[in-house]
Amino acid sequence: MNDTSPIRRPRSMTSSDFFGAISAYGVTKMTDNIHAGDMRKRISTMFMVIFLVLSLVYLRVFVLQTVKASENREHSVNQRVRSDVVLAERGSIYDRDGAELAIPIPTRTIFADPREVTDPITTARALAMVLQLSPESESNLASRLQNKKSSFTYVIRQVDTAIAKAVTDLKLPGVSSYRESGRTLTTESLRPIVGRTDLDGVGIGGIELQYDDVLTGVNGRTERQVNSRGQSIASADSTYVSPVDGGDLVTTIHRALQFQVDGILQQQVERVLARSGTAIVMHTQTGEIYAMSNVRRNEDGTYGHSSGNFAAVEAHEPGSVAKVFSVAAAIEEGKVTPQSSFVVPGKQVFNQGTQWEQEIKDAYPHKTEPMSVRKILVDSSNLGTIQISQTLSTERNRQWLAAFGFGDKTSLQFPGESKGLLKLARNWEGTEKFTFSYGYGYASTAVQLVSAVNVVANDGVYIGPKLVTATVNDAGVSTPTPDAPTRRVISSATAATMRSLMTDVVCYGTAQLAKMPGLSVAGKTGTGYIRQDNGTYLKDDGSRAYFASFVGFLPANKPQFTVLVSIDEPDPSSRDRFGGTAAAPVFARIGQVIVNELSLRPEPGDTGCVGSRPAELGPGH
Repeated sequence: MNDTSPIRRPRSMTSSDFFGAISAYGVTKMTDNIHAGDMRKRISTMFMVIFLVLSLVYLRVFVLQTVKASENREHSVNQRVRSDVVLAERGSIYDRDGAELAIPIPTRTIFADPREVTDPITTARALAMVLQLSPESESNLASRLQNKKSSFTYVIRQVDTAIAKAVTDLKLPGVSSYRESGRTLTTESLRPIVGRTDLDGVGIGGIELQYDDVLTGVNGRTERQVNSRGQSIASADSTYVSPVDGGDLVTTIHRALQFQVDGILQQQVERVLARSGTAIVMHTQTGEIYAMSNVRRNEDGTYGHSSGNFAAVEAHEPGSVAKVFSVAAAIEEGKVTPQSSFVVPGKQVFNQGTQWEQEIKDAYPHKTEPMSVRKILVDSSNLGTIQISQTLSTERNRQWLAAFGFGDKTSLQFPGESKGLLKLARNWEGTEKFTFSYGYGYASTAVQLVSAVNVVANDGVYIGPKLVTATVNDAGVSTPTPDAPTRRVISSATAATMRSLMTDVVCYGTAQLAKMPGLSVAGKTGTGYIRQDNGTYLKDDGSRAYFASFVGFLPANKPQFTVLVSIDEPDPSSRDRFGGTAAAPVFARIGQVIVNELSLRPEPGDTGCVGSRPAELGPGH
């Protein structure tokens, strides 16, 4: 194309043109997309989200500052405060003169942190050698030391400090010890009375249990603040609360007398090959028990002082000692006098023609003969005592036994104490209506029996037995325990008459081995058969087991101490199976110790048993 006109280039777009175009287009499009409702919705949604988040934050703050405030405070304290218990010391137990019976002793408890034990097997082996552990105990310890999930395990509780030092000297990783208070008796034979505590110092038997609230102290504590490494912060406050040690007990026991009674009783029990023996020394006017001894044969045939107080927790049929109560009841009610006479056969059949028919023999063979009440008691006639008891009704006789304290626990309230056995009179069957008079058909503990005989010694007044005279708090203030309960059972006149009869029992009757030179003694023997598991008094092989006893008091004319001795299952083939031969001699030996230890002196004119057997009593047997 022949065109001579100049070429026309496109004009460049200026910035104003560009922005103008964009502006025109954008305004049109943006204006078209604006919807007021969508914007308000988004703003509302955003506001609600913010509101909910803030509400949750405020709610959390509220919960932390109110509901969980104490918990969080506790966590905070636990993180920075270390609290340690300061153990209180358990109180001591003393005899009547202030001699120690049971006292706290320092011990060490060895423990381990299994997480820090590097070689459990070797560590257990080393500990076993020092502590003389059995193979089973060593294996158990090794197993516990291998449990890395545990931070604490006992190795051994309450060992001697020297043994603990030998362990710590081994420097075994993860093994350490801490101080603990143990418990020891000054004489192991006191165990039945004092009882014991467990490893945590809690009373679990005897006086330790009965007076646990008195003996137990109140632990103290220390509190200190620590840093993140467990180190004490010197500038921080610390707290120390002193422990309050437990109170002490003052008992009625006379330690020197107790020690000698223990030895005398054990010698006799061993000599007569008995199963066990019990002895009690009670003060006549106060009921305070000066000595209470229990000896029992171990499974290996050796003898030792039992850990249980069988004098309070075991009951036996009292045997002929019970004749004291039958005779005293009849005299008190005016039915008989010491001179009253009964015609007594050597044997007699009761309940003839009934299912309860039974022949009862007297304590010793004799022809039918007249006997005075005095002779019946002195010679311990069973059938004579039955006739005396028949002057009262069955119900009345049962009431008298209850009045003497049978069928109820004593004021001793010893842990595990038995109340014995005394059925209601309407439940007595067959010969039980007769045999109660000479000690069969009901059962009593030794504590009940000595307290009952003590009625005669104490001028007719029953006084409950007592073992603790005072408590002493940590400040040293002594508080006497309440007096033992008392009640009159028989008159002074009847008691005096019975003392006369029981003196003759020792001087001329079945208890002559209880005599003491130059000092009057009164008492009554008892020889009972022991009921077997088959419901009879005969063993399956036809033999019998015996329970021999003697309860008496001295001096007879003005009693100061009442003493019981019982020997359970002496050798049945020996002459020493009877109350007069097994138990009465022990009484005489204990009586001599009482004279020596307590400076007991006879009343003016008291010369003991002098002269021959009175004609009223007739010939002996």
